[in-house]
Amino acid sequence: MKDKVVIITGASSGIGKALAFEFGRHGSKVVLAARSFEQLKNIEESITSKGGTAVSVQCDVSKEQDCRHLVDKTMEAFGRIDVLVNNAGISMRALFQDVELDVLRKLMDINFWGTVYCTKFALPYLLHSHGSVVGVISIAGHIGMPARSGYSASKFAMHGFLKTLRVENLKTGLHVLIVSPGFTTSNIRKTALTATGKAQGETPRDESKMMSAETVAAKIYRAVIHRRRSLILTLVEGKLTVFFSKWLPGLVERASFRRLSREHDSPLQKAEVNHVAD
Repeated sequence: MKDKVVIITGASSGIGKALAFEFGRHGSKVVLAARSFEQLKNIEESITSKGGTAVSVQCDVSKEQDCRHLVDKTMEAFGRIDVLVNNAGISMRALFQDVELDVLRKLMDINFWGTVYCTKFALPYLLHSHGSVVGVISIAGHIGMPARSGYSASKFAMHGFLKTLRVENLKTGLHVLIVSPGFTTSNIRKTALTATGKAQGETPRDESKMMSAETVAAKIYRAVIHRRRSLILTLVEGKLTVFFSKWLPGLVERASFRRLSREHDSPLQKAEVNHVAD
C-alpha cells in the first residue's frame, strides 16, 4: 500500500483513527475525513511527524456536497484514489416504540447515505485505479440487534448496497470489502443516540473486554491487501453469530436479547417488564 491514496471517513476516533495510523505507517497517503477538523489535524500532524503523508478534510458524510468536496480535495492533493474506507457511523440505543423518527433518519443519513455519497463520487477514480471500496457495517448488519433498530437497519442497507456494487463490478476490477466488527473499543457507544436524539454519554458495556480499534484496523489493512470479500471479526459475537443466524435464527435472536438486556440501564429491561405485565 506504499504511496496508495486512501480516504478514511470517521477518521477522528475509534476504528477510523486506528486505520489512519495503520495505513500511514505502511506508506499510504491518507486522507482523513470527519466533522471534527481539530482532531483530524492532530492525527495528521502525528502521521506527518513520523514521515507519513496525510491530509485532513472536514466532512459531514450525511451531506452530499461535503462528500463531493472530500473527493475533489483528494484529487487536488494526489490525483488518484486507491481505497475508500466508509467507516463514519453513529449508533443508537432505544426501543423502536419509544424512539423519535428523526433519530432513525439521522442514522440512515450518516451510516447509509454517507456510504452512498462517498462511494458515488469516488467510484470513477476507483474504477480507474482498480481500487477498493471498504464498508464497515458491524455484526448488526447481519442480525437484528434489539434496542438498535435504526443502527441495524442502516447497516443492513449498507450491506445490501455494497454487495450489489460488487456484483455490478464483477468485470471492472473494483474490489469491495465488507467488514463486520463485533463490539470494538471506541467512543461509538458514548455518542450513541437515545430515544430523543441526545448522546448517551457513557458506555453501557465493559470496553476492556472488547477487541481494540488497533487490532481491527490491522485486520482491515490485511484484508484490503488480499482483496478479501468479507471480514467478520471476533469468534463468538462475530463468526458464530453470523453462522448460526442462518441455520438457527430463533436461538440467535433469544441469545442476542438476553445478552443486550443485561447492559446497564438497557431499554430491553422495559420490554421484559411489559411482557411480564401483559
